Amino acid sequence: MEGFNVITDQLQFPEGPIAMNDGSVLVVEIKRGTLSRVHPDGQVDIVAHIGGGPNGAAIGPDGHCYICNNGGFKWHTSSNGLVFPGQQADDYSGGRIERVDLDSGKVEILYDDCAGFPLRGPNDLVFDRQGGFWFTDHGKVRDRDRDRTGVYYASIDGLSIEEVIFPLEGPNGIGLSPDECTLYVAETPTGRLWAYDLSGPGRLNSAQRPTMMAQIPDYHMFDSLAVDALGNICVATLITGGITVHSADGTAARLVPMPDVLTTNICFGGENLATAFITLSTTGQLISCQWETRGHPLNFVDDAR
Repeated sequence: MEGFNVITDQLQFPEGPIAMNDGSVLVVEIKRGTLSRVHPDGQVDIVAHIGGGPNGAAIGPDGHCYICNNGGFKWHTSSNGLVFPGQQADDYSGGRIERVDLDSGKVEILYDDCAGFPLRGPNDLVFDRQGGFWFTDHGKVRDRDRDRTGVYYASIDGLSIEEVIFPLEGPNGIGLSPDECTLYVAETPTGRLWAYDLSGPGRLNSAQRPTMMAQIPDYHMFDSLAVDALGNICVATLITGGITVHSADGTAARLVPMPDVLTTNICFGGENLATAFITLSTTGQLISCQWETRGHPLNFVDDAR
């Protein structure tokens, strides 16, 4: 894609971008194990040392940053210097949801299990207007087996967590429609995007089966996602490398190519949310570009502190 700006190429497998009102972008660096702030001039400051594998990030109603931590990957570097995540790390520290104070850098664990079942590899999360959050557990892969996982809904007080969807095949990106009546979940290995009707906060409409959104024909896998102001779902796409834009009605999908086979996430920011910030993870880049539509605003970003 032409016309994009490389803000920095010094990140260690960036993910989870959050465009802040001061022009900076928060990202997690999965390989470095940090929550970092990227300034418009490319300077990178570490906000907090998280450890494990910080994977997704979102601002909650209390102004703190909430992190999905996958517990850690093994890492591989290709002959041309590209970085790739692999199986569960030898020093895997367990899956968990964490809260980070952006001022002090203090990190606390909010959840590491649900009903006695350990979280394996939490990946991405989204807050609804009520202040609860949905998150995916992507699970971990080992030599001869992998986890069966699903989608959860939880509160920020650490007292309520529920497994709402189980099982799914490597659930990854998650988002809400602008009216918050539909939950979107992307599966990585299948390259499928699912739409679930909601009957309320944390509740599926049991009378309605999920809908599989239109797919691009080429072999691909899906990562994280964002929703634009028109309700289109923009899914970071692996292997083919780009952003797959799914129409809100689920009938069409097209790929916007990016120069990295592991294009892992997208968020919207800047004036009128007209700028897309995209993580190109094998090359350690955070880029920006003018997007074709405005983004839909995320809840609580204005409350960040």
